[in-house]
Amino acid sequence: MADILELRDVRKAFRQGFLLRSREVLKGISFSVGEGEIFGYLGPNGAGKTSTIKCVLGLLFPDGGTIRIGGRPHLETRAKAGLGFLPENPYFYDYLTAAEFLDFYAQLFGLPKSERRERAARLLGLVGMEKAAGLQLRKFSRGMLQRIGLAQALVNDPSFLILDEPLGGLDPLGRKEIRDIILTLKEDGKTVLFTSHILQDIEMICDRVAILIGGRIHRQGRLADLVSENILFTELTVSGIDPAEVAGLGRSLSAQGGRILLKVFDDVGLESVLDLVRERKGTIHALIPRVQTLEDIFVEAVKNP
Repeated sequence: MADILELRDVRKAFRQGFLLRSREVLKGISFSVGEGEIFGYLGPNGAGKTSTIKCVLGLLFPDGGTIRIGGRPHLETRAKAGLGFLPENPYFYDYLTAAEFLDFYAQLFGLPKSERRERAARLLGLVGMEKAAGLQLRKFSRGMLQRIGLAQALVNDPSFLILDEPLGGLDPLGRKEIRDIILTLKEDGKTVLFTSHILQDIEMICDRVAILIGGRIHRQGRLADLVSENILFTELTVSGIDPAEVAGLGRSLSAQGGRILLKVFDDVGLESVLDLVRERKGTIHALIPRVQTLEDIFVEAVKNP
């Protein structure tokens, strides 16, 4: 699989304060995004995610390192021709309707009028905004603006999309719909790089991730390789036994209405609890093995950079 984006030892510093002291926000980051994959770029606020994206787009100039898009230097016009971008906080001409807004951006790409109309209609359908085609953007909700922003990023039919926090501010239904659109774009052969603070969404759809902490890549790779399948602990909900009898077998989380919620950390303890329930003719209501998640990795990375 060819790399559509490659960063090698990229560095960027800003001068801040009255004394204009230099603060390095990107400290030699390196990662690549393969063609046709969904790549998640994670990090807490201030880690340097948006600065990275601005360097890729040529909105900031790195102090060192190399960036290549489709095998070409990132500042070449041909490298950017197949690129689509949705910023975290986009500015829209809110007096335009959704259809006029997409038509305006299509004109910037030099599309003929007949093709502009057809493409705008298709994109509005893709993001579920057909009924809002004649509505001014100033009347849009946050979720609707995210959808029309995504449609704008697709006006030039790019092969590579960069989405900065596309799921921010959306309700659960809105996040699911945007996730589904991103997966549809992958099925169409497009490559997607996106940032998000909502780790569950990234875990659901990303092929690979990179975790940025303090301007450095802390961990990166395929989710299947990063997330361990080892069981960290098992949660059990049981009834019909005395809570005192299981006190030493695990960590009791609650005991209400005759049911005991227990966290057990090893196989010996688990077998002991199960044997006790069977012996007392009790009931096992739930048994849930808890494996490591992307959130566990992220929290560990932030606490121990």
